[in-house]
Amino acid sequence: MVSQEQRRRQLAREKFLRQQQRRTDARRKSRMRNSVIASVLAVVVIGSVALYTTGVLKGDDDTKQNAGSEVTPTQSAPSKAPDPCEKPAEGKVRTATWKKEPELTVDKSAKYTMKLATTCGDIDIDLKASAAPHTVNSFDFLAGKGYFDHSKCHRLTTNGIYVLQCGDPTGTGTGGPGYTIPDENLKDKSLKDNVYPAGTVAMANTGQKHSGGSQFFLVYQDSQLPPSYTPFGTVSDSGMKVLEKIAKAGESTGAGDGAPNATVVIDKATVTKS
Repeated sequence: MVSQEQRRRQLAREKFLRQQQRRTDARRKSRMRNSVIASVLAVVVIGSVALYTTGVLKGDDDTKQNAGSEVTPTQSAPSKAPDPCEKPAEGKVRTATWKKEPELTVDKSAKYTMKLATTCGDIDIDLKASAAPHTVNSFDFLAGKGYFDHSKCHRLTTNGIYVLQCGDPTGTGTGGPGYTIPDENLKDKSLKDNVYPAGTVAMANTGQKHSGGSQFFLVYQDSQLPPSYTPFGTVSDSGMKVLEKIAKAGESTGAGDGAPNATVVIDKATVTKS
């Protein structure tokens, strides 16, 4: 007998997967349209691979109009909690893309950590270089290029799955580095009964295999998801407190999936080898 709670979670996951597919279709149409425009105007357009859908997330969110990024609540919305975060540091996001995955230079035997210095507080993450070398290598490369700096975490889910999604400099849920990386570590011992435990950091994708790019999500509460999203890090205890603060402020749509009400901006992302 399926309980009401189990049924609710199942419906939430099915909705999530449908949204991913719609986003993937929308991005495909967008790339085709841009290609035609480029050929007519003779303008060289560098297109990004439609990535993430949020990986887990909706790869963001849905089509080009990510549920999170497209809806902005008014300041007077009575249900909106006070913004617990600070003003972003001065600077502009980078929109550079690359044609292929960076050369694999990560040391699988070494310890790597990533620090996300955000407007809401520092989020420290222990990276799994030995289990997800391509993913950690990519983050080391992108962080070194300042790719994540000044970018918004564009999606927060508070119903069914409980994640904060980041990694898209465009803030729309459709951006990426121009290349994709392979899925890794999908049988991580931390994933039991299709649950990504609180503290997990995993890759977002389009719903297709090996379609991860730069978007990732941080799980602030145990979330039931299919084991299709590369788990490549674990948030520190202090980082979890930051995530909980962000989640407490809620999201913009009131439906459990939208842009965070908190001003979550990654001022600086740094990957360190020790």
